[in-house]
Amino acid sequence: MNGRHLLVHQGVFAALDASGDVHGTNGTSPDGLFARDTRHLSLWRLTVDDEPLTLLSPGVLTPAGTRDHPPGYAVFRYQALDASGLAERVRLVNHGGEPLTLRVQYLAGADFADQFELRSDNRDYDKPDAHRSCQTRAAGLEFSYRRGDEWLARTFVTTHPAPRTVLHDDSRASLDWTVHLPAHGSTALTLSVRPLSPGAATPDSPGVRSPSSVAAAVTADAEAFTAAAPHPRDLTDWDDLARACEQGLADLADLRVPVPGPAGELLRVPGAGVPWFLTLFGRDSLLTSFFALPYRPELAAATLPALAAVQGAGYDASRLEQPGKIVHEVRHGELSHFGQVPYRRYYGTVDATPLFLVLLHEYTALTGDDSLARALEPNARAAVDWMFVDGGLDEHGYLVYRPDGAGLVNQCWKDSAGGICFRDGTQAEGPIAVCEAQGYAFDALRRTAHLAARVWCDEPYSQRLTAAADRLRAGFHRDFPMPAQEGFPALALDGRRRPVDVLASNAGHLLWSGILDAELGARVGRRLLQPDFFSGWGVRTLAAGQRPYHPLSYHRGSIWPHDNAVVVSGLARYGLREEAARVTRGLVEAAARHDYRLPEVMAGHSRDDHPDPVPYPHSCSPQAWAAATPLALLTATGL
Repeated sequence: MNGRHLLVHQGVFAALDASGDVHGTNGTSPDGLFARDTRHLSLWRLTVDDEPLTLLSPGVLTPAGTRDHPPGYAVFRYQALDASGLAERVRLVNHGGEPLTLRVQYLAGADFADQFELRSDNRDYDKPDAHRSCQTRAAGLEFSYRRGDEWLARTFVTTHPAPRTVLHDDSRASLDWTVHLPAHGSTALTLSVRPLSPGAATPDSPGVRSPSSVAAAVTADAEAFTAAAPHPRDLTDWDDLARACEQGLADLADLRVPVPGPAGELLRVPGAGVPWFLTLFGRDSLLTSFFALPYRPELAAATLPALAAVQGAGYDASRLEQPGKIVHEVRHGELSHFGQVPYRRYYGTVDATPLFLVLLHEYTALTGDDSLARALEPNARAAVDWMFVDGGLDEHGYLVYRPDGAGLVNQCWKDSAGGICFRDGTQAEGPIAVCEAQGYAFDALRRTAHLAARVWCDEPYSQRLTAAADRLRAGFHRDFPMPAQEGFPALALDGRRRPVDVLASNAGHLLWSGILDAELGARVGRRLLQPDFFSGWGVRTLAAGQRPYHPLSYHRGSIWPHDNAVVVSGLARYGLREEAARVTRGLVEAAARHDYRLPEVMAGHSRDDHPDPVPYPHSCSPQAWAAATPLALLTATGL
């Protein structure tokens, strides 16, 4: 979100420019106020006397001036956001000894765009029976968007004092005030923007809220999360790592989104990231919770039942739902609601189901609390059944997925089109058995066997899962190591059981899961530290020099902090402490150059190319598993 001011809380976010305005741009960094995948505010521009203002410092604006003719007044703009929307206060201060009369104006607009319309896919979505309207209210405006009888979204703009309003069209309006400033005096305006999602009740009086009170409540909520014990600073003397952990906790506090649990209760889980992914994601929420588990186990305690509540219950090919399968993502926008994109509840992921089982066991083992494992036993057994039946273990010997033309071609963490490719760059065709999913499945079977024996008191089931894990491991060592690459594992097996022979960082996940034997694991770990993989900042998604490698490709040469956190955890598991420390140092130094906030992804350029990490131009930030990465590094290395 370069060049933007970002406010995030409980699944609502506002992306504003440095002055606090919204310009309604499309593309990879959308402006606006968003709630539940819908843009509720697409224009929000402040002018005084029909002139734009100059930013002096954050929250301080003035008209144009010179050294000899300094600006006659200043505008102090304060904005805050919570789950109810945006609160704003502007205070105008007269610099001079004569009274001033000024015209203050906000241009406001609400286009109610679905996030999928803004993600630069150049698709034109048909919207029959759609209707926008804008009308005045006693103290402001109401924007609304209706589609048939099923969909109604509203945005309320409420102010004090009440404005004069001018309606420009069905989605834009102006709010005007004439203010009188005495000599060296001031006056203030307060505004609130409240998004109301479809189905929510309309308040009789939305009210004007003070941004200071909103900010105080949000700060207190975040501090209750970040200040809790254990605190990373008490566990490391490395100041840069401690600061990266602190920033990560602060970002995780903001990224928590409320979602319903099995009994309808609201649970706060890590949403994947801003701007595109602020919702429950299977893979992202699970790995984030795993990374944070030793420090904030409440994230896992919320994520597991939240995912259990939307676990697959039947067969629906349109969204890849199957019994026992853990969801990939849950969306709330218009296009998902009407089935124009398949993501309302989308199950296009091969790895969330085993990761659910991995986290359930790790939570139980680390906290000593068996209650969640007992409560979720039916969900865990259903997840295991999915791995054997629809996941492919019985039929193929491996977890597999088939590319989804209407959704995701690839359904592992490298889920971009072309992300699972051969050395010549061609995309693998299904059913695809990506390597890291086999490691996750192996780990999930072993861990669930332990739960079955210790918590569920079902020894025969435990023995069955242990035997299945052993078979999976033996098959993996037979089919995945590439002799021409000294046994380095193939990225995947394609539908014809051919090794997908590109050298990829996914092999590092096999160290984390423990599926590799000791000798091969050590060899793979050391290979990941060679210069074609390790840039000095982190391990690249693809080793440099291969035909499909590109340092600015999303999954074919870039560097992902969360991917590296998994790699570091795996290196430590196989006793490669120096290698783990090298990658950790690179990531922490990269974090220090990003104000201690690791981005979702960085370019694959090496430290020899440039003395600082090169940004990836479309990176989400903050992003949950990147925010949790420093915590995983601290756990793995103890540095």
